[in-house]
Amino acid sequence: MDLMSSTSILPLLLGCLGIFGIYQLLQRMRIKAYVQNTVVVITGATSGLGRECARVFHAAGAKLVLCGRNVEALEELTRELTASHTSQQTHKPYTVTFDLADTGATVAAAAEILQCFGYVDVLINNAGISYRGTITDTTVDVDKRVMETNYFGPIALTKALLPSMIKRKQGHIVTISSIQGKISIPFRSAYAASKHATQAFFDCLRAEMEQDGIQVTVISPAYIYTNLSVNAITADGSRYGAVDKNTAQGRSPAEVAQDVLAAVGKRKKDVIVADWLPSLAVYLRTLAPGLFFSIMAFRARKERKSKNS
Repeated sequence: MDLMSSTSILPLLLGCLGIFGIYQLLQRMRIKAYVQNTVVVITGATSGLGRECARVFHAAGAKLVLCGRNVEALEELTRELTASHTSQQTHKPYTVTFDLADTGATVAAAAEILQCFGYVDVLINNAGISYRGTITDTTVDVDKRVMETNYFGPIALTKALLPSMIKRKQGHIVTISSIQGKISIPFRSAYAASKHATQAFFDCLRAEMEQDGIQVTVISPAYIYTNLSVNAITADGSRYGAVDKNTAQGRSPAEVAQDVLAAVGKRKKDVIVADWLPSLAVYLRTLAPGLFFSIMAFRARKERKSKNS
């Protein structure tokens, strides 16, 4: 009886693995077909997740327009990508330099972006700035600075590129938000507020653009091991200058970039890229808000105590 059971289960398991393998292959082919030869614009492309997204989308055969504030860093990345060897046909990237916090410069950059290939298929709003500080010590100027970079900049660029997408009845807007766009944790007020605003704007955009065939994807990662916390600004506007513990334990940007590629290729609308605990917190905020608020208050007391000790 045991022998019969084992001999019947083994083919079933092998069959399931085969079906899963075929499904994975079809998914990769679908993603490749969606991305290959498409014009993809990536902001904040010179470091962290943006740089890894540039590598992943370039390897997938996309026509890249890389955006950032540092001309030298963009040129270095372009040389790196051009020199890379893959089995996939690749294209030499274009670069456009501007500061996302400057709305006027952002709108002008949109015109320059459109001149590169004549149109944009996928816009990846990735650039952003983080923040560390207490609300009582934070000046309004700091709140505005974070909002200019994380919210007003991306929506200005999106609005500037939308008319060309609507005219073609084709386009995909992708925004890298954060798990903090869905929940708020202590001492991240300006950052969380900017990401909550981002989530709301692009949720509205998704609904309004459906009739025009424009896809909208919001991707909300948890901690990623990048220099985001190092470059974060503090309550007085100075640079934080340290990699905090949670960031150091975060996912690698290369891994998250693959998740971004998959989300874009599958045309997902809203994606959380996080382990089980942050994902659970999102649902806890909705289903048991009292418990969630108590946990956040405890976290605030614990973090304040550790800073004062």
